[in-house]
Amino acid sequence: MKVSPRYFPGILDGRQGTIEAIPIPANWHADIAEWAYALHAVDAAKETFRVVELGCGWGCWLNNTGAAARRRGLKVELIGIEGDEGHVGFALESLTANGFSPDQFKIVYGVAAPKRSKALFPVAEPGKHWGSEPIFDATSQQIAEAERTGRYHVLEAYPLAELAGGRPIDLLHIDIQGGETDFLKANFDEINRYVRRTLIGTHSRVIEGDIMRFMLDQGWKLEMERPCIFGLADGRPNIQVDGVQGWLNGRLIAQ
Repeated sequence: MKVSPRYFPGILDGRQGTIEAIPIPANWHADIAEWAYALHAVDAAKETFRVVELGCGWGCWLNNTGAAARRRGLKVELIGIEGDEGHVGFALESLTANGFSPDQFKIVYGVAAPKRSKALFPVAEPGKHWGSEPIFDATSQQIAEAERTGRYHVLEAYPLAELAGGRPIDLLHIDIQGGETDFLKANFDEINRYVRRTLIGTHSRVIEGDIMRFMLDQGWKLEMERPCIFGLADGRPNIQVDGVQGWLNGRLIAQ
């Protein structure tokens, strides 16, 4: 799978033309736990592999899982949503560079939310700022202020069913910089209806425990968990490596 070093200046500088080893225990982007669960979802797919990546950036997990599914001989449907216009360009470029045709992928410029609405997304320089957080359900006053200052883009917010066309999703990848619990709870009816497996990036032990309690109470099965890693700064946790959790929806897995 090809990735342009210019997507991550300062991290991938000078690595043009190199081929990475298997990511054990990790590579520059993710560790073995996240890689393993994403590929586990590919292994479990039948005939068609459908993945939705929320906040897809340059399309990392669309490309990674799509390439693996293609090697298995599966049809692929790669769906991403991203609020940074420059990163949308990166995703379209990377998917094309990796040999996926336009009928195999869809990149939506917007944000995911429980219902159709307006959201505000911070203006940032592509490749240098990752992990921006949107403002959901923007009021008319907030929209007017965003348009006046130019600090935010006014975007459409899309429900999960609209993104995936009401079809089952083999893997939903969620990594939204601290908003995971709120997103899960607000969108759970749709997630429970459409998603076979979800891979969640976590950003605190509090978030990890909250997600674990909620998902277990809803009857989902925890298949993989690697907690976030943090140091201490003045007696407070300082996140150094995001955590990851992989969850199985037992009610959909046989379908």
